[in-house]
Amino acid sequence: MQTENGKKRETRFFRVSEENFDAILDEAAMIIRRGGTVAFPTETVYGLGADGLNPDAVLKIFEAKERPPGNPLSLLIYSRENLGKIAKNIPEKAIRLMDAFWPGPLTIVLEKNDIVPEITSGNLSSIGLRMPDHRIPLELVKRSGTPLAAPSANLSGKPSPSLAIHVLADLTGRIDAVIDGGGTAIGLDSTVIDMTVEPPAVLRLGAVGIDELEKVIGKVRPMYSGAETGAGESIPEKRAGQKYGHYTPDTKVVLVEGERDRVSEKIGILLKDCLSKGQKVGLFLSNETAGFFTAEGLSAHECFLLGSRKEPEEAAKRLFEGLRALDAKGLDVILADGSFSLSGLGAALLSRLRETASVRYVV
Repeated sequence: MQTENGKKRETRFFRVSEENFDAILDEAAMIIRRGGTVAFPTETVYGLGADGLNPDAVLKIFEAKERPPGNPLSLLIYSRENLGKIAKNIPEKAIRLMDAFWPGPLTIVLEKNDIVPEITSGNLSSIGLRMPDHRIPLELVKRSGTPLAAPSANLSGKPSPSLAIHVLADLTGRIDAVIDGGGTAIGLDSTVIDMTVEPPAVLRLGAVGIDELEKVIGKVRPMYSGAETGAGESIPEKRAGQKYGHYTPDTKVVLVEGERDRVSEKIGILLKDCLSKGQKVGLFLSNETAGFFTAEGLSAHECFLLGSRKEPEEAAKRLFEGLRALDAKGLDVILADGSFSLSGLGAALLSRLRETASVRYVV
């Protein structure tokens, strides 16, 4: 637990509106300038911000999140004017990505200048940069006068927060302030692309898909966890290539991927097996898959509906909210529906589910 003088840190809570916007953002910027930590919404998920060029302030992020040392952070900026202060040797392809997707849910990894502390970059020679498409972080960066180190505002390994109540559940007493700006528009972390290699490597998939990136800069390499696809049943697996786990609830998650009808049948078999063992089961389903269970007269102890497979935007918004809701129910296992599209936001959603799962089946 992060403490100050041996005591639990007081976390201030600001609910922003048009009437109090300037006063709250000025107060939050003052906290940042003094080396404090502030959580705030972006269009992707809630972020936990501190002065990204102040090593002592950045250390508070690691302490609050219980984030393993050496795990690099990215920086939020509000303008491209000072980009050269932070990054160097910026390739022309990176400029094209900025033109196409900034402000927006794309983090671009570039070679860093010495002004970026080692703790922020994880001792790497590169740093991720993003210009968010949300008024609150843009104004907070501007008023603070510094780029913000801003990973997701959750305990390390927990599902990312899409609501202020998720931040409070994880970080009350660990950070200085939370700005409640309502729910996030996307609900998934940004796409991350490494522009220090050729071809550029997609390290994490988000709202900006592979096809969209390739339309702007040509061929890219998918390097994120779960980028592979396959057939046949899998065995329990670790998330290969990841130094640290992400998006992991306390409850065991079993993911079933494939065509909807086969996914429904497999989840039904797993549900019956779990119930026969006296286990408490939660279902994490699309609306279409839920219809199968209604028709078959099958039910679990808890069920969270992500929304329609035809509307991945809504499902993405509800992903982390649903994981948190089910994780709080004291279940033995969560059976998750992986029948979403392999393109666009559906692919990003499926990538997150793969990172969440401790057991994965492809049917």
